[in-house]
Amino acid sequence: MNASVLWLSLIVFLPMAGALVIACLPRARVEFLRYVALLITAATFLISLGALLCPESEVHFQTNLGTMQNAFVLDWIPSFDIAYALGVDGISLPLVILTTFISLLAMAASWSVTKYVKAYCILFLILETAMIGVFLALDFILFYVFWEVMLLPMYFLIGVWGGPRREYAAIKFFLYTLVGGVLMLIAILMLYFKSDLRAVAEVSDLLDKTPHPVVTWSDLHVSDAVTAQLREDPTNGGQPLHTFNILALAAMGQHTEVFSHQWQWWAFLLLFIGFIIKVPSVPLHTWLPDAHVEAPTPISMILAGVLLKMGGYGIIRFCYPICPFGGYDLAYVVCAIGVLSMVYGGLAALAQADFKRLVAYSSVSHMGYVVLGLGVWSVTFPGYNADYWNMGVQGAMFQMVAHGISSAGMFFMVGVVYDRVHHRQLNEFGGLFGRMPVYTALSIGIFFAALGLPGLCGFIGEVLVVLSVWNFDRILAVVAASVMVLTAGYILWTIQRVYLGAEYRGPHVEALRPSTVRENLIAGALFVLAILLGVFPQTFVLRYTDRTIGRQVESLAQWTERVATPQMVSASPQTNPVD
Repeated sequence: MNASVLWLSLIVFLPMAGALVIACLPRARVEFLRYVALLITAATFLISLGALLCPESEVHFQTNLGTMQNAFVLDWIPSFDIAYALGVDGISLPLVILTTFISLLAMAASWSVTKYVKAYCILFLILETAMIGVFLALDFILFYVFWEVMLLPMYFLIGVWGGPRREYAAIKFFLYTLVGGVLMLIAILMLYFKSDLRAVAEVSDLLDKTPHPVVTWSDLHVSDAVTAQLREDPTNGGQPLHTFNILALAAMGQHTEVFSHQWQWWAFLLLFIGFIIKVPSVPLHTWLPDAHVEAPTPISMILAGVLLKMGGYGIIRFCYPICPFGGYDLAYVVCAIGVLSMVYGGLAALAQADFKRLVAYSSVSHMGYVVLGLGVWSVTFPGYNADYWNMGVQGAMFQMVAHGISSAGMFFMVGVVYDRVHHRQLNEFGGLFGRMPVYTALSIGIFFAALGLPGLCGFIGEVLVVLSVWNFDRILAVVAASVMVLTAGYILWTIQRVYLGAEYRGPHVEALRPSTVRENLIAGALFVLAILLGVFPQTFVLRYTDRTIGRQVESLAQWTERVATPQMVSASPQTNPVD
């Protein structure tokens, strides 16, 4: 068996296999079930870390390459070119490691879950498989299957183990995500029935008759059967050859005329809406505060630390590479949505009295940086400079990883105190430093990471995004920079009211015991990683993302110069020369 098939499949499906094992264990052995689930999440994390990052591994990720690595394609439904295809590059790698890491910590935080523990562990592990699969899938249908599979366990994890309004929050989450999934499916079908691998073959090195190929066929990881068919008969009997291959669709969008300007525009819009629901961005964000408030603490960690990143990942992976015309035309719309989310999320967080709802709105604000960084592309003609967009996309990727660490940490710290006093009212807290000093120190450190303090993980991504916007639109850059002040305002005010304020004023004061060893280890791991990412961003994130993002930006920059710019020139008003 191919090493890539073995290791990538193991990373994806080990949690699912663990769920099957737990399904066979007696439900009465609650503690044992928890440890088995924790062991499986730990094994998944260690395998993903060792297999993808260890130099001695057969599938070791090579930072000097910008192409998809360890990719494989196995026929699933060959009549429609639907394949079991997985691969990893500099965009997916950090998010896979983040997913397995946050899943491990979230499972360790699940000791507060006391009812239906067996069912909880099974659903949790199924959710982890779906999340990892989303980041590794190279087939659009396979991606969509993992995306939709994720809905069911999340619905039950919120609806069964959540707070008083858990049913409402679960249904709201399900419907919003389902609507986004339906829009995404429409776009997928639009692209599939319009696609034609023959056009890609014509501009690739597959056929000897192509004098100057712009596409390396092997980089697309098309199935061997389809490749052999095209070599034998490049015309395919005059019939189009449709595909769900993500890399091939990107090549069609950038190097052929298979997808028209209008077709790309609508496909981009449908995909973008589907993904910003998951980010989430204003005005499609309203499901998030309710889901976070009602979800149990470990699921809030997963939701903020991983699930929101799937929206940003989808925009990077699908929207821009496959539908460049849409991204180019709607650049200001994308950037405006990002800035609006930043401002609105910050103001909404400032107005909250519920501790958890405040953290939820802070996620809306912080994920706005991601959308903004991805949108900095089509700078007003003729001042286009791809270097700024490269900076924006790098900043967006780093922000996703950094926010995954800080937001998971913030929700965990809220959960620690909630498990003791059973309320989240900010105005009833105060003086926790005197009663829980270690917990307070770790909380302040994690909240400072979210604030964007230099030396911690939140600083790098935000600064890169703001700098990238300056050449795009200076007003948007100033507004984006101002949001940092707004973030500092609600973070510092929260720290003052909860940890450093007057004596605790809420109920259950006798329950404010010092944090446990398990709680300190979870929070400490997140805080240490926040420091490492802030001090060594190149070592832990940017060196893995650099080549892949650089290659994608360069490809789209060439598309801009070759296609978009000439169209803009031809569409501009012509003036008569003056003698």
